Amino acid sequence: MGTPAMTALIYVLTAMMGMRIGIVEMLAETFGGFKMGMLVHILNGVIIFPLAFAFLFYRLLPGPAATKGIAFGVVLWLASQLIVMPVMGAGLFSAHVGGVRAATALLVGNVLYGWLLGLFPMLAAEELSLASRNRRVI
Repeated sequence: MGTPAMTALIYVLTAMMGMRIGIVEMLAETFGGFKMGMLVHILNGVIIFPLAFAFLFYRLLPGPAATKGIAFGVVLWLASQLIVMPVMGAGLFSAHVGGVRAATALLVGNVLYGWLLGLFPMLAAEELSLASRNRRVI
């Protein structure tokens, strides 16, 4: 849920700011084509980052699950701005693809992604709690 929501939000925000940041397109240039760019984007957003959040960052970050998710989104954004974007030719803090406006749109998208990622443990805990309260003793 987080990956398509983040991607759509970034496309909308950057369009509203009069620019275009194509995450998949940038990955496609780096990894040799649209299919590879899309594959990398989906693998990161659906498998790699959620596993990193669940097995490493969830225990390390303070606060409730949604807050942990938001913090994780900020960590991902920092890593993207300090490492990934410069490697892909976009510059430090997206300097070559819109600068502060692009970096801000990407931050908002990553915060949304993290928040949605953090909601799942919280919703699962509520569901389990509700199910255990509704269990009948025979």
